[in-house]
Amino acid sequence: MFARQFRVRSNTAIKGSDRRKLKADISAAFPSLTADELTELVPNKEELNVVKIYAHKGDALTLYVLHKNPLFFELEKRLYPTVYVLWRYPALLPTFRTWPPVLQKLVGGADLMLPGVVVPSSGLPEVKRGDCCSVTLVNNRAPVAVGSAAVSSGEMRSLGMKGRGVCVLHAYMDNLWAFGDKSAPPSLPDAEGEGLEVNGEEYEADDIEEEEIMDALLLRCFLHALKSKVKKSELPLLTSTFLRNHMFSCCPSGTQLDIKKSSYKKLSKFLQAMQKQHNLVRVRELTKGVESIVEVDWKNREKGTILQPEEVRHIVTEYVKNNELVDENNKNYVTINPTLCDCLLEKSEYQEVESLKWDDLFSRALGRMQECYQVVYPGHAPIRKKGHMEPIDISVASRGSNKKVRTFTTTT
Repeated sequence: MFARQFRVRSNTAIKGSDRRKLKADISAAFPSLTADELTELVPNKEELNVVKIYAHKGDALTLYVLHKNPLFFELEKRLYPTVYVLWRYPALLPTFRTWPPVLQKLVGGADLMLPGVVVPSSGLPEVKRGDCCSVTLVNNRAPVAVGSAAVSSGEMRSLGMKGRGVCVLHAYMDNLWAFGDKSAPPSLPDAEGEGLEVNGEEYEADDIEEEEIMDALLLRCFLHALKSKVKKSELPLLTSTFLRNHMFSCCPSGTQLDIKKSSYKKLSKFLQAMQKQHNLVRVRELTKGVESIVEVDWKNREKGTILQPEEVRHIVTEYVKNNELVDENNKNYVTINPTLCDCLLEKSEYQEVESLKWDDLFSRALGRMQECYQVVYPGHAPIRKKGHMEPIDISVASRGSNKKVRTFTTTT
């Protein structure tokens, strides 16, 4: 909603009667606020401004601004608190947790997808579809985004935590936040003793954040090692040798790879995941108790590979099926997950498009790819160039002695 700059239509001081009505509306929308807290938000004598704005999509909204900070915004006769209010009253709304890297997506206009939600040991907050809710980051209770629940808590669980979770309207660092004093979120540690649940096991928040970082480093070193270190002549390759001689050498300067600090804990478990989820390697126990990499899929598509349209369709189809994104109610549609959202949707579509027809999915995927062409001369290596190849006209003309001459010209 506020990923792009909005236009101010008017800015006026609130009248006495409107001030009382605003306080009553806030009390009705957020009944957990006490009388003293309501007075702090809507003081009787301090100047409170009503700012009418147009969002970049043309939506008309009303902001309520105190001490230059927007406190609430009203959209379609419904009040939403800004992060400035939630930093003072973090328990005002039901809250969903996510990882710090997700924040940039939210600021850019993306919604919070359920695979990115970190579920605490106490379980998900109970919400109905459309309920106002907030988003926090692991390790800090200070909300960083506000929106409405895309589905109920029961539906989130029944969907296996797949799909859209929160339709985000406003986030820390967006243009509504920038309309205020641009202060940063306070540091509000999670309640003492509260853990987070991952795969049925309970962890402390600090441990999970460290595991997230190590998992990313582990995957990076694994892919780098396969692409630039391992040779086909080395296979079968002991997994311990692969780790020691190849993965460790791919670790960026200033970092240290430690599988025990990852969520996998063991190399064998990580390689099993790479085999099952991505089909990049095949691991076998050639000697009892000793595992080896026996096969590597070097044909797995990398950036820069030339693909024919039918190959793109095949790759997209396999991705959709492997991630179970086909709409169960209508097989003609594909559910948009965070990866497809980033790859195929415009920022203006993040809050609106939840699924696409297959044909639209394919055309968008092809449209995002760089065109190229290849020129082949007999006895020479193909010449490949980026961009669109202009049409070539071939004309044949007669010269002296009935000699035929072919002329090649490009249309520009």
